Amino acid sequence: MYPLLSGLTVIEASSFVASPSAGLYLAQMGAEVIRVDQIGGGPDFGRWPQAANGASLYWENLNRAKKSVALDLGRPEGRELLQQMVRSIGQCLTNFPVAGFMAHGRLAEGRADLITVRVMGMADGSPALDYTVNAAVGYPDMTGAGPEPVNHVLPAWDLLTGAYAAFAMLAAIQHRQTTGLGQEVRIPLSDVAIGTVANLGSIAEMRDTGANRERLGNAVFGAFGKDFVTRDGVRVMIMAITPKQWAALVVVLDIATDIAAIEQARGVSFARDEGLRFQHRDALFPLVASKVTARDYAGLKDDFDAHGCCYGPYQTMLDAAHDPVLVGSNPIFGATANPSGVAYPAAGAFATIPQLERGAPRPAPRLGANSDELLERVLGLSSGQVAALHDKGLVAQA
Repeated sequence: MYPLLSGLTVIEASSFVASPSAGLYLAQMGAEVIRVDQIGGGPDFGRWPQAANGASLYWENLNRAKKSVALDLGRPEGRELLQQMVRSIGQCLTNFPVAGFMAHGRLAEGRADLITVRVMGMADGSPALDYTVNAAVGYPDMTGAGPEPVNHVLPAWDLLTGAYAAFAMLAAIQHRQTTGLGQEVRIPLSDVAIGTVANLGSIAEMRDTGANRERLGNAVFGAFGKDFVTRDGVRVMIMAITPKQWAALVVVLDIATDIAAIEQARGVSFARDEGLRFQHRDALFPLVASKVTARDYAGLKDDFDAHGCCYGPYQTMLDAAHDPVLVGSNPIFGATANPSGVAYPAAGAFATIPQLERGAPRPAPRLGANSDELLERVLGLSSGQVAALHDKGLVAQA
């Protein structure tokens, strides 16, 4: 946790990954993020992975450091309370549909400077998920050895969309500070995906070549990178993108003479051109494999570290969860009193700011934990008025 966004309050009405992750990033940088959920939880409140007691570890970790208000959004009175909260605060993060009670025009009635950042599936408002979008943009057709497409399990487009939504919120606030104008910013998952494909040069590549890229398995396109197996069976991803990384790999594996022979025979030099290392992988991969498979991992690791090589052993996620560097001594992790009751390292802000003390990660709220205090503070309701809302079943307090 860092205090960079202290003083900023955002209403979040959302579910699943993209929109909640945007709220999480804002909260981890110090913003007050107020989740407004349906009483009993929204569609992702029990989503897997779950703890043994049925609590969603997914929901618990995507909603850390936030506050929670629980309303009956199935009734007009509950929806009106959410609308009033949005107008009072002035900025809202949501993935609710463009039309309906969370439409920007309706929210902005009486609050012309309102900012709404809306995460969407497709730009036309039709539904889409990370996995359907990923299938459409072509990455599964490049993944693995083929010929069938291979889905990855990381929801990359959700996470990129969430990060972009957090950025868009701050950009819209900056614009409002300069001009006084509010606005709705729509961020379709499909546009983040295809726009990223374009930013990486792949749209240009496809249009220029008129052909799909060759399937490479675990090899890296356009550079030297592949998985290799040591004598004792450890699979290692080895990369050499920069000249320094390539030179270090050549020294550690003692292949300078072999490389010189390949370069002379083919009239090339690999020292400063990663593209050439990729083009001539038919000669380089077997050479490196012969050296790696002749060594045990521990000794190879020591030499790699001593020379600044770029590599990483393959681990299971269970291995990663207990990794002493990634988790054990990593300052982004800390202990919190989780609503699930499960004890595990909790992630805080990913950024390191040397000039500021890193605050400890904060837990997710219990659903409705802050309903009463926030309705009183944000809407100016009295305790008696809040009690009356409870009596009507419109509000729940954890």
